[in-house]
Amino acid sequence: MSGQKSDANVKGDKINVFKIGDMWCFKYFFGDREIFMGLSDYYNRTKYRFELKDVGERNKVMKYLEEKGFETVTIEDTSEYTVKIDRFKKYAPILKNSIDSTEGEKERVFIMKDLVSVEEAIATGAEKSSEKTSTT
Repeated sequence: MSGQKSDANVKGDKINVFKIGDMWCFKYFFGDREIFMGLSDYYNRTKYRFELKDVGERNKVMKYLEEKGFETVTIEDTSEYTVKIDRFKKYAPILKNSIDSTEGEKERVFIMKDLVSVEEAIATGAEKSSEKTSTT
């Protein structure tokens, strides 16, 4: 097998829940429509991510995900997950796996959804960054 996951959720999949600004966010493609619908109130279709406005919502959603067989991890320090790329380079593949991004004068900064995505971003020309992004 090539290591690619099918659309079906794999029991034990890990979902990182990031503190970004004043909210908690995560990105995950749920192959199971029922799970997605259970979380749809939190989904921001513009940013393709789930947003939880406070610790109470975060805890409720994390409990729901754990009951569905997922492992959840809260991440407050996003520095390990942050990459940057020159503003004029192609960034679509990086954006797809990012949870947040900020565009500066010379570069774009992304918080990636997991460490595998960080490595993939670096392989496509990004570099590690210690900058913080800001939620808009």
